[in-house]
Amino acid sequence: MTASPTVRRRRIARELRQLRERAGMTLDVAARQLDMSKSNLSRIENAQIGIKPRDVRAALALYQVTGSDAEALIEIARSAQQRGWWQHYSDVLPEWFEFYVGLEAEAATLRTYEAEAVPGLLQTEAYAREVYRLTAGEEDLDRKVAARLRRQNVLRGDQPVELSVVLNESVLLRPVSDRGVMAGQLSYLEDVAQLPNVTIQVLPFEAGGHPALNSPYVILTFPDAADAAVVYLENLTTGLALEEAAQVRSYSLVHERLRQLALDPAASLVRLKEASRYFT
Repeated sequence: MTASPTVRRRRIARELRQLRERAGMTLDVAARQLDMSKSNLSRIENAQIGIKPRDVRAALALYQVTGSDAEALIEIARSAQQRGWWQHYSDVLPEWFEFYVGLEAEAATLRTYEAEAVPGLLQTEAYAREVYRLTAGEEDLDRKVAARLRRQNVLRGDQPVELSVVLNESVLLRPVSDRGVMAGQLSYLEDVAQLPNVTIQVLPFEAGGHPALNSPYVILTFPDAADAAVVYLENLTTGLALEEAAQVRSYSLVHERLRQLALDPAASLVRLKEASRYFT
């Protein structure tokens, strides 16, 4: 895992908001004391924009935080100014998706349900290329695919992310491209399912209705307990991060229910092999 500036910015935002509230200051009062607009301070506290280390130092002085506690937060603010690898693809990644990739880069666990397509972290190059063609056209196709493949580094390395995937059975059977691409994709799923940090389960049609019928999702947790878990939802034009503890808990319960309804990993591997034979 890498130290993601997105996660650091989110940490600073939460800490500054909590310190201001603990000091009994409104946004108006704090913003005036810090010589910034109320809207800017609000955006900082919601992690919509970053904050320079010198401004963090001024805020900490205002909230009467000193010594090692202050220096630790200022150091986090410095690391939040670094550039993540995904920012080199800002020409092809929407800002709202860059935010997600920044979270994904430092996640300790990812739990996800997909109803229509293989998750990006598990796509082959050929499959990813076809998905982009269908959903976004030919523009900047190579760079979009390259960014998607680069994301997959989180699955390997010294501290790979723990990934739990529930796939609707339709994902295995929907031919987004020709038989060769689909056969290659399903074969790759069989291979990656052997990684000790990856669990793939297939939700079969015979399971019937389930609590995520209208809601694919990703639940992210982080190695540092100070970084709260996030639920990420996405549609064609935007992404939404849910950060309230009750929201994360609701989606976590849904994921556990889906895992109970799905085939176990061994039976899921058998279903993957069966689907792969359909395309060969």
